[in-house]
Amino acid sequence: MQDFTGSAIQDQPIRRTPHIPPGFDARIRQLVADWGIQKSPELIEELIITVLKMGSDRMGTGDLKLVNRSLKELRYAAKIFAPYRDVRKVVIFGSARTAPDEPVARLAEEFGRQMVAHQFMVITGGGDGIMGAAQRGAGRENSFGLNIRLPFEQRANEIIHGDPKLINFNYFFARKLNFVKETHAFALFPGGFGTMDECFEALTLMQTGKALIIPIVLIDSPNGRYWETWMRFLTDHLLKQGLISEEDFNFIKIAHNVDEAVSEILLFYKNFDSSRWVGSQLVYRIHRPLTSAALANLNERFAGVLREGEIVQSGPLPQERNQPELAHLPRIIFTPHRHEFGRFRQLIDAINLAETT
Repeated sequence: MQDFTGSAIQDQPIRRTPHIPPGFDARIRQLVADWGIQKSPELIEELIITVLKMGSDRMGTGDLKLVNRSLKELRYAAKIFAPYRDVRKVVIFGSARTAPDEPVARLAEEFGRQMVAHQFMVITGGGDGIMGAAQRGAGRENSFGLNIRLPFEQRANEIIHGDPKLINFNYFFARKLNFVKETHAFALFPGGFGTMDECFEALTLMQTGKALIIPIVLIDSPNGRYWETWMRFLTDHLLKQGLISEEDFNFIKIAHNVDEAVSEILLFYKNFDSSRWVGSQLVYRIHRPLTSAALANLNERFAGVLREGEIVQSGPLPQERNQPELAHLPRIIFTPHRHEFGRFRQLIDAINLAETT
């Protein structure tokens, strides 16, 4: 899982509530210790306190059921993904109504196959059409399915049906959260309301800084115009009316063949590895350090992104000690303005193309 958001997951001290009755704090701490919790016990204690407070908040039974079921879904999904934390993944969206012999379905199948060849796993909604095609290409062992329970039958495709990596959700928001927090790239094929919903969700989260920047590739068959038509709507109506900014288009790339789509995702991770907020600083982990000239060039090109200071290169910050597996990676660190996040994507592209030592 990535450090999902640019605001919620940060290095902040755990805030202990002053409203716990005397003695309860120690009892909760002992309960957590008795269960043998070793990883982040203070967070488990805070979760227990939150649940207990819900019991005294006069919440309705319906609300309690919603929170309970949501937490169970999130916990189970995290458990399924946990063994695959170190494997990059790509989420693939597209219509469940696309026939297997349509050109765009064959494209999705080949895309899934090639992403697996580049050591990615594939995540889909678990349905048929584009999703089933992508998972045929990826294979069962390299696939996750995040299925949604609907009033009408929503059976998973034959590739992922019955696999332990098929997760069934009752709530769309829990399913969406897992799509975003577990992936390293989005690939969207032509689809209906669901595809548009997921596309705009990803764009909104990145545009507002609520999700860290990852590639979004819009894929269609060589002669298809689905995404160009969609892009014309964005340009002619949203951009011209000032409802979005020119920088927002940096998040997306249209591709009309598999090689182009795969290359876009691989280029994003050519040198860039991952990112994390540490207070007001944004940390980019990279595989190879940049030359002094390349770093100076970044400071010149992206001065407008900086709220203060310069773009610097260093080792890990002390606050990153809870991720020792990444300690060996060089860092690009800067303090940016928290707007025009499309420029952050341009900066990552520049880092990937910059000269390294």
